[in-house]
Amino acid sequence: QVQLVESGGGLVQAGGSLRLSCAASGRTFSTYAVGWFRQAPEKEREFVAGISGSGGGTYYADSVKDRFTISRDNAKNMANLQMNSLKPEDTAVYYCAAVRTVFDRGIRQSDQYNYWGQGTQVTVSS
Repeated sequence: QVQLVESGGGLVQAGGSLRLSCAASGRTFSTYAVGWFRQAPEKEREFVAGISGSGGGTYYADSVKDRFTISRDNAKNMANLQMNSLKPEDTAVYYCAAVRTVFDRGIRQSDQYNYWGQGTQVTVSS
């Protein structure tokens, strides 16, 4: 069992930055791929970024590439999402997700994740 708790959301002006954190319980965090997803009002949940258990593989949605950076610190059971050059269209509830993987790989599909955090609101004003 893994429990995930997100933090770091808030209100920021366009062009600003936020850093989201995901704290995970458990002692085998390095065997879990982690993903960040977001859901805006009246829209489907979408993939934002993913990272493999070792941190060696990172993956991004085209809409956030070159602006967002995903990272993890397995010694601290933490995963982070650094968000720069934020745009109003980045406004959404952001969720951290995790799934144990046999091989060290990242995962983009939300239906493959079985552990989810409660979400944190990010609002970008224009």
